[in-house]
Amino acid sequence: MDAPSARIDIGHAAKDAGLTALLTFFLLLPLIGFKTVQNIHNELALDTRFPLLFVFVALAAGGRFVYALTVLPWRERRARRTRAPREDAARVRARIERLLAPGAIGFVIVYPMIVLGLAGFGGAVKWVDNFGIQILIYVMLGFGLNIVVGLAGLLDLGYVAFYAVGAYAYALLAKTFGLSFFMLLPLAGCLAAFWGILLGFPVLRLRGDYLAIVTLAFGEIIRLVLINWVDLTNGYAGITGIPRPTFFGIPFNADDDGFAAIFGLEFSPIYRTIFLYYVILALALLTAFVTVRLRRLPIGRAWEALREDEIACRSLGINTTNTKLTAFAMGAMFGGFAGSFFAARQGFISPESFTFLESATILAIVVLGGMGSQVGVAIAAIAMIGGTEILRELDVLKDVFGPDFDPTQYRMLLFGFAMVAIMVWRPRGLIATRAPSLFLKERKSIAGSLVKEGHG
Repeated sequence: MDAPSARIDIGHAAKDAGLTALLTFFLLLPLIGFKTVQNIHNELALDTRFPLLFVFVALAAGGRFVYALTVLPWRERRARRTRAPREDAARVRARIERLLAPGAIGFVIVYPMIVLGLAGFGGAVKWVDNFGIQILIYVMLGFGLNIVVGLAGLLDLGYVAFYAVGAYAYALLAKTFGLSFFMLLPLAGCLAAFWGILLGFPVLRLRGDYLAIVTLAFGEIIRLVLINWVDLTNGYAGITGIPRPTFFGIPFNADDDGFAAIFGLEFSPIYRTIFLYYVILALALLTAFVTVRLRRLPIGRAWEALREDEIACRSLGINTTNTKLTAFAMGAMFGGFAGSFFAARQGFISPESFTFLESATILAIVVLGGMGSQVGVAIAAIAMIGGTEILRELDVLKDVFGPDFDPTQYRMLLFGFAMVAIMVWRPRGLIATRAPSLFLKERKSIAGSLVKEGHG
């Protein structure tokens, strides 16, 4: 690159960095620059945090300057080079995906043992619970929504409603009839599937944005019912004292008939946490296995045909009514399973746990991971949920930004930046390939870039 070109590139990079700094300043000024605090008179006062604001502005401007000088020219050179056939790249990604799944499964199986060895009994509870169980719950929810959005192509913004139905079904039935978790788990899933079918009937003729609006309204209706039906759900106060799962009837408590006493162990909450970890791991693996098997069955191929083109799907004689209803029912059932586990794990549920933000998070996991990709959904759930939990551990940032700095307050801001970055870098998600369920002689993955936007 000659000197004039270098000067032009540097000038363009500086201009981009300046515009980025200006945009970041005005965007973050009300979010970071100002903060409301309570003074000694118990009144709200406005405080400023301009040093912290300038740090974010400098980071954004510096990042854009480096990007314009390094990454952007590299992408332009890469676009001019002769590329390998896209089918070969898709085949390599599919091979990596096949090798990644068994290794990941093996790691999550031994994860509690690794944590126990590194952190001990006292410190392992947090890592198994917050970073293991919490992530696996959202992995399972992502797998369930992936059936509706990724395979059938039906945009659902009210998926948290089925999550709530499963949680409240287990909580109410367990407290009223005293049934065990494993007896109520399939029942909670069936009730959630029933509500999925009820949602499916009114939206059979809707597509796209209109479908999204109706499903969003359905999720809000369920939440408002949970708030206002006080006699059944106890309203905002929620349901407390939900029975916890037991190990074949053996409770995880400190009594003489508890798990630790029966097996001659010292009582520790880690035993119940590890048990719950393997329960949700088994449920997540079951969800993934059933989804993969369903995709190869006629109903799975009908979902994919519906996703690609509903008119062509009808012309082939596929019953789109049954196809949509089965997609809603299957996705809702797995959401109900996750909801019942959530209630059993927490021991307390309230409508505040089932807001639209939960639906948006689950949908973002599916979209960012790559619609239709099981591995992509798992990676996105680990990045989003695990990243949020990691922020709680970054107390070292208080030494940089001051003792009042709380990194968890910026999780949604960082989440938004991550979504924008992924949409720019990988607009079709982390795993953007299509592995056909039927093939002639040889299975070939289809790159997402070879499929028309919005179809496939």
